[in-house]
Amino acid sequence: MNDSIPFFAWQTTPLELLSFVLSVLTVLLNIRQIHWAWLFSILSSALYGIVFFSSRLYGDSGLQMVFVVVSVYGWYCWLQGGKQSQEMPVTSLNLMQRFAAILAWLSGFVILSLFLKTYTDTDVPYMDGFLTAGSLVGQLLLSRKKIENWLIWIAVDVLYVGLYLSKGLVLTAILYGIFVVLAAIGLKQWSAACRV
Repeated sequence: MNDSIPFFAWQTTPLELLSFVLSVLTVLLNIRQIHWAWLFSILSSALYGIVFFSSRLYGDSGLQMVFVVVSVYGWYCWLQGGKQSQEMPVTSLNLMQRFAAILAWLSGFVILSLFLKTYTDTDVPYMDGFLTAGSLVGQLLLSRKKIENWLIWIAVDVLYVGLYLSKGLVLTAILYGIFVVLAAIGLKQWSAACRV
């Protein structure tokens, strides 16, 4: 699954290509608030964990394993996390929750960057740590149907495009470029459905 194959003008692997397709399906289903998105998230995250590990993006690889766990949680929340165990509505964070999300992102960045710099051979510990922490916050907010998750994903995905291009993961960089567009669509659609 790690043998290089041509894909349009780029080289990729079957594993990266399958992860790409599953990831696009995940986001499309998330935008429409279809709970099956979480199944595709579990599958794509597990596969991308392998892809990123092979590229020495250990923070991203570990993040994918966390995404598997958070996806199980998100699936449950979307189906049973609302009042009286009903489907969860889209809501927004209050000011204190926004502050907590930013603090969590920054704290995660410091901890992950130091860990990656000290204990791995990654050549991008700070970028990997920053984006890994932001992605984790974004995924947790997505699992709670908080509209701000899309803002985080837009910021993180723009930066991921550059990181993945630098690692030669062209197909994944294209995927994250697509994610930027899809996150903007998700923000617009969820804004219309938001219940404060």
